[in-house]
Amino acid sequence: MAQQRFARLTPKQLRVLTLIRDYQNKHGYSPTMQELADTLDITKVTVFEHVTGLEKKGLLRRSRHRARSLELTEHGRAAFPDNDRHTLPLVGHIAAGAPIEAVENRESVDLEDLFTTRSGAFVLRVRGDSMIDEHIRDGDLVIVEQRNTARNGETVVALLDDGEATLKKFYRENNRIRLQPANPAYEPIYVDNVRIQGVVIGVIRTYR
Repeated sequence: MAQQRFARLTPKQLRVLTLIRDYQNKHGYSPTMQELADTLDITKVTVFEHVTGLEKKGLLRRSRHRARSLELTEHGRAAFPDNDRHTLPLVGHIAAGAPIEAVENRESVDLEDLFTTRSGAFVLRVRGDSMIDEHIRDGDLVIVEQRNTARNGETVVALLDDGEATLKKFYRENNRIRLQPANPAYEPIYVDNVRIQGVVIGVIRTYR
């Protein structure tokens, strides 16, 4: 409902609502009608018209007897586009060299406009260089779709029987599984069984 109300805002109403929010966040109290008018370079009467419209849409309320009484409603605060963020959990690190202990350390990574969030997706930061031929480097973030099965050739997060996790390409061969690095400096890992935690669906790299 909040998004539907927000979608009907005019550009000037959106600007007024944003200014009120940002002013409150910075100063701890609301701007006056005159301060809004000065910032927007419009008349105080026009500001009053925008404020009245926002009140009717349930996004703003005010007291008629106080100068700094403008207050965003719950719908008003929840409806901002820049509050509608898409995040995936950053749950820890994953070895791309020798396996390391799988340790959960929950943070979050904002992927708005970069990835469409899949059900159960999460993020891991890569440690090691065993997957460089797959263009996955030390320090990269890999986006992982949570799955317990994989097809041959997919890059997987594999949990070994000793509780260690590693990032490798998955191959099922006869009665064993080969976890293949993408770097000739590393040997493949052969196991009888492995628990697949997910399949890599994307990589994020930042440059500083």
